[in-house]
Amino acid sequence: MIEVLKARFHDHMERHTELNWSDVERILLDNPGAAEVLRRMEESGGEPDTIGSDPETGRLIFCDCAKESPSGRRSLCYDDDALKKRKNNPPAGSADGKAREIGILLLTEELYHRLQSLGEFDLKTSSWIRTPDDVRRSGGALFCERRYGKIFTFHNGADSYYSTRGFRGYILV
Repeated sequence: MIEVLKARFHDHMERHTELNWSDVERILLDNPGAAEVLRRMEESGGEPDTIGSDPETGRLIFCDCAKESPSGRRSLCYDDDALKKRKNNPPAGSADGKAREIGILLLTEELYHRLQSLGEFDLKTSSWIRTPDDVRRSGGALFCERRYGKIFTFHNGADSYYSTRGFRGYILV
């Protein structure tokens, strides 16, 4: 996994101009559990890469950088509560549940915008994002996509699912 991350790091320097690979590699080697999470992100189509450091903690942010919402994480409703309430034609799972299995968190709206500032993502797909509690209590959930050169945040019923909607996640290392 380290070699895959190294190649991706060097192929996409625009995502982390303030970092150098030797520091990133040292951090990854000091956190062996992170490599397993990153492997699961990779296996589900996420193409994880670092997009810099978290301003609050100083830790590296690794997130899904696949051009489209990861192919192995689509056709999912938002969370397990929505999945339980879906009586007809339920999806195979939920974005939040799958994120927990992988060991990641759903991107926040802020992180989604940060990722989009580094390239163009979700031109044909959309991605569930972490939804504020008040919206979720009302039965809704948020997702984002890029269309017409703009980033849009939308809402939908948390129990909805579409073949072109997945989720992006992240881990702090």
